[in-house]
Amino acid sequence: MALAARLWRLLPFRRGAAPGSRLPAGTSGSRGHCGPCRFRGFEVMGNPGTFKRGLLLSALSYLGFETYQVISQAAVVHATAKVEEILEQADYLYESGETEKLYQLLTQYKESEDAELLWRLARASRDVAQLSRTSEEEKKLLVYEALEYAKRALEKNESSFASHKWYAICLSDVGDYEGIKAKIANAYIIKEHFEKAIELNPKDATSIHLMGIWCYTFAEMPWYQRRIAKMLFATPPSSTYEKIQTEAAQLLTSFSEKN
Repeated sequence: MALAARLWRLLPFRRGAAPGSRLPAGTSGSRGHCGPCRFRGFEVMGNPGTFKRGLLLSALSYLGFETYQVISQAAVVHATAKVEEILEQADYLYESGETEKLYQLLTQYKESEDAELLWRLARASRDVAQLSRTSEEEKKLLVYEALEYAKRALEKNESSFASHKWYAICLSDVGDYEGIKAKIANAYIIKEHFEKAIELNPKDATSIHLMGIWCYTFAEMPWYQRRIAKMLFATPPSSTYEKIQTEAAQLLTSFSEKN
């Protein structure tokens, strides 16, 4: 308190006034009215201690920002390494046929932004849905869950052939619950994604095989389904055995060239 009182006495009473100077005669207002005047000169001139503290804080802020950048970069590297580790575990479980363990592993990371992880989760969800011990109610939930994961994987990376492939597969599964109209409408989209998967990775035999199944499915479509399709769509999806043979030959040629 004594120090504060001493500092108070040193403050100028008006702009440019020296310590101890008095107000000129004729100045109106009491000391209280001149309160705002007391600090103007002081604020303009600045306090050396405050200035030094400002420099110190600026330096610390800069160092803090540099440290934040280093830590952030390290965190990204660590996160990438962690994802790679999870993918290795997932692929091992998939190859070992550990369907439920794989699903349990990947669902821990269902909020991930990584397309490679998400399409694997879509595949795992679908595989669990197809287990004989999975109830019909659980199966339906898992089928829609798989489609959501595949959709997110595609949104995160449109250049991922596996994301296109599994989105098409999962969309086809959903058609079993949404009726013939939705199934036929989705057929256009399914074909597009199989074709995109093959374009991105011509070596993927699964995509080529599934594209062939798509063609055979519509080549063998029952007459009543064809009639429904014509009623619902101006140009319903279709295929013929001649077209299948031509496309199969083209795919096999492309596959052989790439290998």
